[in-house]
Amino acid sequence: MNTYTLMAAVLVFLVLCTSSFTQGQTKSAEQFGTVDFANSCTPAVQATFQRGVAMLHSFRYGETEKTFRDVLTQDPSCAIATWGIAAILMDNPLGGLGSSPQGAERAQRAIDEGRRIGAKTQREGDYIEAVAAYYQDWANRPERARQQSRAKAFEALAARYPGDDEAQIFYALYLAGTQLLADQSYVAYLKAADILEQQFAKHPDHPGVAHYLIHSYDAPPIAQKGLPAARRYAAIAPSAPHALHMPSHIFTRVGAWAESTATNQRSAAAAKGDKDADTLLHSLDYMAYAYLQLARDSDARRVVEEAAQVSGANRYAGPYALAAIPARYAVERGDWRQASKVQPIPSKYPFADALTYFARALGSARSGDPASAENDVQQLAVLRDALKAAKNEYWATEVEVSRLGAVAWAAWARGKHEEAVGLMQSAADTEDKNEKHIVTPGRIVPARELLGEMLLELKRPAEALKEFEASQLREPDRFRGLYGAARAAAQSGDLARAKRHFARLVDMAGQGDSRPELAEARKFLAAN
Repeated sequence: MNTYTLMAAVLVFLVLCTSSFTQGQTKSAEQFGTVDFANSCTPAVQATFQRGVAMLHSFRYGETEKTFRDVLTQDPSCAIATWGIAAILMDNPLGGLGSSPQGAERAQRAIDEGRRIGAKTQREGDYIEAVAAYYQDWANRPERARQQSRAKAFEALAARYPGDDEAQIFYALYLAGTQLLADQSYVAYLKAADILEQQFAKHPDHPGVAHYLIHSYDAPPIAQKGLPAARRYAAIAPSAPHALHMPSHIFTRVGAWAESTATNQRSAAAAKGDKDADTLLHSLDYMAYAYLQLARDSDARRVVEEAAQVSGANRYAGPYALAAIPARYAVERGDWRQASKVQPIPSKYPFADALTYFARALGSARSGDPASAENDVQQLAVLRDALKAAKNEYWATEVEVSRLGAVAWAAWARGKHEEAVGLMQSAADTEDKNEKHIVTPGRIVPARELLGEMLLELKRPAEALKEFEASQLREPDRFRGLYGAARAAAQSGDLARAKRHFARLVDMAGQGDSRPELAEARKFLAAN
């Protein structure tokens, strides 16, 4: 280990893992995890540089950029700091939207500055050029092409420096970022996870390893594999609001609702302290979703009220949550009149705006007002077309699923039951081809679950049971899904299966607020 690396390790240990004393009072130090990114910058900036890398691994956007700029101010010869600036300005590499035009411009200026300064080592220059691959001809390439360029550049970097664990970890992240949500073989996720599992054994306190393992296992068939990282990450980097939130991606996938609410409570509190509106709202959305599965409706209501007071969101997670939370609160509780009255909060993200119109259309249709539902369906068509024009096929498809579901229930309200079932089946089949996006704990309501409810209304319980149980494979332990499956089983005469589903519902949500569904479940269990 060279002198600079040894000093860096000592300094980062002191900064990240100990306590400081201020004005005679003990104050806990920041904790972002343990990293050791070897570099040739001056000893005076080592602790700050390592802090920047640790925050980068937890997507602490504004503060990370500021930290690397502070490094550059203190050591103008530290060209590798420009890599950190450009890396954080890519935004969430797994979100699919990428850097903003303004962020890309700032990043390119940083890259150009790094080249002008000149890297002190070949490795540091290679890091700068690897991140530059993402921004090359940025305005004229779609995000998918940028993602692939980035992954290839970091694959080459990792191959060139096989002993550089940071290169392996960043390659795994950017590889996972190429995973298509329509590819349910999860090839990129699983390849990234293989790399990261080896690093997790070597670096159990590394924030990026745990973080990216969670993302790499964020899919229904493989989510259980993410539990060790999920239960570790919050303890590794408790000063990062995103680190406190991320475990809930896995908790949601496996139906661990109490753990999800707890970690998102901590995340929301930390995000308030950071004045990070997007992370706060994102955590509140996951929290509201979990509360509603537990029938903790009064707690969910408080989240609705809190979210409505949050302002200042500037990334897509914030507007998405602002639309999703009130829609979820109405739809999950089957309050169709309230759903029909959810008010739009216009944003620059059509896929976020669509959540409101879907809730309104579904609420109106199921309240017996198909005309109002059809008005909101038209808004969904406009939003879908805007996404298609922007060549955002994933979100265009998601909005089309919502439109089909809303059209189905509007047809139902007009008495066109067979037509409604056909439309709802099409919505469910289309939705099944895509995974949910990381911005959301789940769709406002799964299309296949809505299909099950429609079949129950038609007194076709055996078919309904099949749909509810299929939905549960992808969205386990959803309150409405369990209740629907239990009712369908009971009406089919499968009392053992009905008992199993009702018992799970009571076990999961029995300590929540009073709901008619829970009263029905208890009555059934008492009689059987």
